[in-house]
Amino acid sequence: MTWGFAIIEGLSMIPTYAPNERVLVRYGAHFTVGDVVLVNHDSRIDIKRVTRIDDCDIFVEGDNAEVSIDSRNYGAMSFDAIIAKVVWRLPKLFSKKIRTAR
Repeated sequence: MTWGFAIIEGLSMIPTYAPNERVLVRYGAHFTVGDVVLVNHDSRIDIKRVTRIDDCDIFVEGDNAEVSIDSRNYGAMSFDAIIAKVVWRLPKLFSKKIRTAR
């Protein structure tokens, strides 16, 4: 399993995650109901919360139901659509650009 970073875009996960926050993700990690994951939907990567797992399908939803487009709109997804599990929010210190001395 490998690690990576993602930058939050959009409002679908407010109040949990806001735009421009950075998160640490684990590719290939085990996930369960309640976990936040990166999903591949219509050739774009979205961040959603796992709300239900059936034998063959997974349901994901954004925390901000008013704006999120998720399984409430497009239905269940296959397990293959899950790219990574969000495991940690990076502190603001890591979210800002570091200036270099001249």
